[in-house]
Amino acid sequence: MSGEDAPVLIAHVVYHFGTGGMENGVVNLINRLPADQYRHAIISLTDHTDFRQRIQRDDVLFFDLNKRPGHDFSWMRRLYRLLRELRPAIVHTRNLNALEAQFVATVARVPARVHGEHGRDVFDLEGKNWKYNLLRRAARPLVHRYITVSRDLENWLRATVGVSATRLAQIYNGVDSDKFHPRSDIGPLPASGEGWAEEPGTSLSRPPTPVGEELERLLDGATCVIGSVGRMAAVKDYPTLVRAFIQACGPGGAKSGLRLLLVGDGPARAACQALLDQAGLAARAWLAGNRNDTPELLRAMDLFVLPSLGEGISNTILEAMSTGLPVVATAVGGNTELVVSGETGTLFEPGDSASLARILMDYAADPARIVREGVAARARVERDFSLAHMTAAYQATYQAAHQAVMPRA
Repeated sequence: MSGEDAPVLIAHVVYHFGTGGMENGVVNLINRLPADQYRHAIISLTDHTDFRQRIQRDDVLFFDLNKRPGHDFSWMRRLYRLLRELRPAIVHTRNLNALEAQFVATVARVPARVHGEHGRDVFDLEGKNWKYNLLRRAARPLVHRYITVSRDLENWLRATVGVSATRLAQIYNGVDSDKFHPRSDIGPLPASGEGWAEEPGTSLSRPPTPVGEELERLLDGATCVIGSVGRMAAVKDYPTLVRAFIQACGPGGAKSGLRLLLVGDGPARAACQALLDQAGLAARAWLAGNRNDTPELLRAMDLFVLPSLGEGISNTILEAMSTGLPVVATAVGGNTELVVSGETGTLFEPGDSASLARILMDYAADPARIVREGVAARARVERDFSLAHMTAAYQATYQAAHQAVMPRA
């Protein structure tokens, strides 16, 4: 194979490669870009986890630079040597915590340089931190193409960082609509307004439990399963969802058919469990931790909730929509571009557990609404958020960046 025909090597530089929406997007992209056109190396400034096993290709290279906490710049020397050895045609950094790698890639003479913004830092949810933005502006002349996952981030880069529209591509995340499909056993719809409440026979039918005793325990007597999937980090604000669930259950847990299913792990998990224990509702919830059967667990839910304080474009919202679930989410970041209130779900203000509790009760009282909005959510995913569309858009951006710096014949 001649040099012109050889697959282009892309070096994806991230801070850490573990469980997360950004990493999931990298996996989906690598799995679908044509192997005869692109090769890949994933360079983590710190380290990586077995999340890498989700990549279906066996020729993807992984490198850890083992950056230490604090002001450790030794990783830059290691990255420079690695880039000079690999000689990628494109380097693609993601988010602020990997942006400094653009300076190293420039010195290492990587021909094409791309940077992606997937969401703002938890300490700067509105993107106004002057130190962070000084770094972004300093790196701006070095980046050939920018990619944002939402219009919100695109507008912010243009207004705050000064990135020109000609160097910006806004590409929504895609979702595997075959893997994340609705459960197929939903029977006749109850009439609108007919409550889930405690009346027998008003809940939607459910498939046989595929994932074990814990879920069987949770579903026993359930009339409405409220769920979420994500990292249990501060920015996701899961305690607000737990407080709302406790309020929705009523005094003494009177509304006994409500259930809570949280999939994911992180620092907030213990605090959420403590809230449930204190309210005496631990038996009506399952904090499942990290799982490999997320599609099946989503199909056990009736309503998906994301209470986060900030978002780019949430993969878990897209996965829930693809599963045919209405989504209740905070009106922040890219959430407003995914959830259409009254059509595919409901938006609420971050941190407002009382408002969220009322929303949960309204949905639990109206199973027909849950199905109606879930069907609309699935239809929107099929129309606007396919993996094929996402992959084609990334490929076009990579080609534009690469061709712009290639020497002319």
